[in-house]
Order: sequence, then C-alpha cells, then structure tokens
Amino acid sequence: MELVYSILIGLGAGFLAGQLTKGRGFGWIGNLIVGALGALVGGFVFGLLGFAPGNLLGRLVSATVGAVLLLFLLSAATKKRA
Repeated sequence: MELVYSILIGLGAGFLAGQLTKGRGFGWIGNLIVGALGALVGGFVFGLLGFAPGNLLGRLVSATVGAVLLLFLLSAATKKRA
C-alpha cells in the first residue's frame, strides 16, 4: 500500500512541478512520470540533508522539489542535444 501512496504523491508532485516550471516540462503525461521519478530523487536528496518527511505534506514537498530538480536536469540535457 505504501508504494501506491508514493506513486500518487509522485503524480501530484509532477503536476505541481509542471506548474512551477512553465515551459520546461514534457507535457502533462511526461510531467506526471517525471514527478513519480522525482519523488525518489526528492526522498534521496532530503535524506542526504538529514530531513525525513513523515507526513503527507512533507512527502509532497520533497517529491515536488525532486521533480523540479529532475525537470531542470532533463530540460538542460535535452537542450544541449538539440
């Protein structure tokens, strides 16, 4: 059940990251996928910093930060190739 919650939080984070990074996203579906992956990145980054989000809001914030970081990295990588 925890995996389902993480995926749902990641999808919400992808939506929020897409709204925060207008013009850097990969479309609606792409942002949701990046958000799900960003939840992993955000959890890793916040874990390195010593923060452990325990509630829903904390997990959503860390997932959104991770999704925004991932969107910036992916958009920079795709612009270099193009």
